[in-house]
Parts: sequence; C-alpha cells; structure tokens
Amino acid sequence: MSSQTPSSAVTASTARRVVVTGGARGIGAGVARRFAADGAQVVVADVLVEPGAALAAEIGGRFVELDLLAPDAADLLQHCVDLLGGIDVLVTSAGVLHLGTLLETDRALWDRVFAINTTGTFLAMQVAARSMIAAGTGGSIVAIASMAAKKGGGGEGAYAASKHAVVGLTRAGALEWGQHGVRVNAVCPGYVLTEMGADTRTPEDVALWSSYSPLGRLGQPEDVAGVVAFLASPDGSYLTGQALNVTGGMVMH
Repeated sequence: MSSQTPSSAVTASTARRVVVTGGARGIGAGVARRFAADGAQVVVADVLVEPGAALAAEIGGRFVELDLLAPDAADLLQHCVDLLGGIDVLVTSAGVLHLGTLLETDRALWDRVFAINTTGTFLAMQVAARSMIAAGTGGSIVAIASMAAKKGGGGEGAYAASKHAVVGLTRAGALEWGQHGVRVNAVCPGYVLTEMGADTRTPEDVALWSSYSPLGRLGQPEDVAGVVAFLASPDGSYLTGQALNVTGGMVMH
C-alpha cells in the first residue's frame, strides 16, 4: 500500500472529502481535478502509481495505491476514507475495456472485467455508504458507467454487461441508502477521448464516432467531470437512482 501527502491542503475541515477510484488518468483524473479546483480534499486511488501520485501532487491531494483485484481491496478503500477522516463524495471511475465478441471472450477475461468494473464498484460503494451512514450526514456516490449500459455493445459484450450491472448497483444503492441521506447516481459517458482504447483508436474512428453525435465531436474528461460535480452538489440534491447520459446525444434514453 502506498499513500502520499504532498501538501497541507487536505486539512481544511470545511472542505468536502472526496475519493476517486481510477483517478490517475482519463475521466477519473478529470473528476479529481474538478473537485480539487472546487476546494475539496481529494484522494486519488489507482493501481497506476506514477501518474496517480503525480496527479495528487498537482492538485494538492493524496494518493493511495489501489488494486481492485487484490484480496485487501476493501481495506485499501477504507484506508482512503480514513485518510480524510470520513467521506462526503465517492466517484467510482476505475474500469477496464475489453473489445471482443462474446464467442471470443473466455471465462477468465469475463471474470476480470466484472471483478474490476462491477465488483470493484460494489466494494467502493459499500465502504463509502457504511461511513456515510455511520456519520449520519449523508453523502453522494457517483458511479461511472457507460453508454454501453444503455444500448448494449456488440463486440464489447463483457464490458457492456459489467456496466449494465453498475447501473443496477446504482439503483439498488439509491433505494437502500436514501433514507440515510445517501444519494447514488451514475453517469453514462459516450466516447470520451481518454487513454482507454487509445492504442486502437484511429483518426477514422474519431471522425466516424464524432458523426454519431449531434454536436459533431467526442467528449473530453471535463465534460463528464462537470456532470459528476453537479450530481454531487446541492444543486443535485433531489437526484438519486439516475443514470445520466453524457454522450453528446449519441444516446438519448
């Protein structure tokens, strides 16, 4: 386990306490930067040590090395909460993308995708909700799902199924924890230009996918981060159990 405290910026008692899993890069990094810019105390939790620690140093937050496949993943998640003395906002952005047809997907790969995308989300939600309920002050949990959770995904069946499950977890948590003032929502990003999938992305892919959006472009991490920040803010206080599309209009249901 690795944790770092690069500055004293996390000592402000009035700041919201935020944990972002998968926060080292991509959407998670955009979310971490947004909350830090808004004055929150942020823990970046990720299996990627170097970029995670660098981001934490950049935003004046803390970094915890978190491998959601590790047997002690729940303990590491609790460590994130303990570093902040509690938690007000959890954002679950840790995830993996697998491209391949269902017939090409073997059991080991299927299990890995679900272990990170779905079980990892469940563990983080459970740890955060227990702390929020015990504190009696409520809180906000935002899960990063995918537009694949709304429209399926030919050629990415394991990924799509795992993200459908994340939406199901979101709604179950909203129903179970709302009485304690804990709100649980998900965002379903469309094609966002991040490191995920970059190794196979071509200029032709970007042009094709951009054409599917009425806005004529692909998303940026900041586009998703703004919606996450809204859901976790007082302005989103009457939203729970929702799975909001952030797709540039590629998905409208």
